[in-house]
Amino acid sequence: MDEPAESDPAELRTSVLTSERPALINLSYRMLGSLAEAEDAVQEAYTRWLALTPDERRTIKSPGAWLSTVVSRICLDLLGSARIRRERYVGEWLPEPVPDPHEWSPLTSTPADPADRITLDESVDMAFLVVLDAMTPAERVSFLLHDVFGYPFAEIAGIVGRTPAACRQLASSARRRLRGARPVETPLAERAEVVRKFKQAWQAADIEALITLLDPAVSAVADGGGRAPALSHPVHGADEVARFLVALGDRVSRMELMERTVNGQPGLVAWEHGHPVAVYAFDLSPAAGLGPSRPRIVRMWAVTNPEKLRSWTGRPPRD
Repeated sequence: MDEPAESDPAELRTSVLTSERPALINLSYRMLGSLAEAEDAVQEAYTRWLALTPDERRTIKSPGAWLSTVVSRICLDLLGSARIRRERYVGEWLPEPVPDPHEWSPLTSTPADPADRITLDESVDMAFLVVLDAMTPAERVSFLLHDVFGYPFAEIAGIVGRTPAACRQLASSARRRLRGARPVETPLAERAEVVRKFKQAWQAADIEALITLLDPAVSAVADGGGRAPALSHPVHGADEVARFLVALGDRVSRMELMERTVNGQPGLVAWEHGHPVAVYAFDLSPAAGLGPSRPRIVRMWAVTNPEKLRSWTGRPPRD
């Protein structure tokens, strides 16, 4: 699709949309932290593409680049209005968690889920997305387009409405935020082991075991969106978090907790009566003075809002 088309048949118009959809979903999800909003942004870009006349489409040498630019601008606008929407959101807002499709049984006669098209890398882990959400829209878009998707600052300037130099500064500011907020990376196998021990300690209601797995300054945040049980505010401190978790004893005993990949990192999914009711994501760092072999949980996120669990619904876990 690098050369203008000589004609504009319907199959050409729609083939562009099909081929570019995975890349556009990946772009918009990282910008918005929501699969539902990512789908809406991509659909709006498609609507604008199809609204072009055949002559207008023929002048576009790279439909993929055109669509990416349009999606980026739509996301920038959505991020600008997100602050207002968040003021009406019930409780804490967290990014929508996405599964690893390889860990779930395929669904038959069902259209491909947008989550199946999300490439799982460090730019979608929950800690990364939470930090991104604290940035200004211009910072977030400039950083993602340059550092994650490789756009030159000259192109980003046209999307963000700033000079290339200003976009460079925005991306630099975003990098500093990420470095300051992210703990030292812990190897994946060690993360999985900590999550496994956490699950076992939680199911056993073992407060002491939980405390040994939690950083003294751990924080726990939950997003129920007013639609499901959730913490009304973050809980801080190993003792407080452990005691809160154990106090959920009756609820935990009814849940089936499974170790699954959540946004590319080891996490947990809770099921009740064959339906997912919560997805848990974790951020870990080495315990102070104990070396990298003793990682502890420094942040825990629980998403119980059913609107944000659609990617996990109807996906029976494999044995």
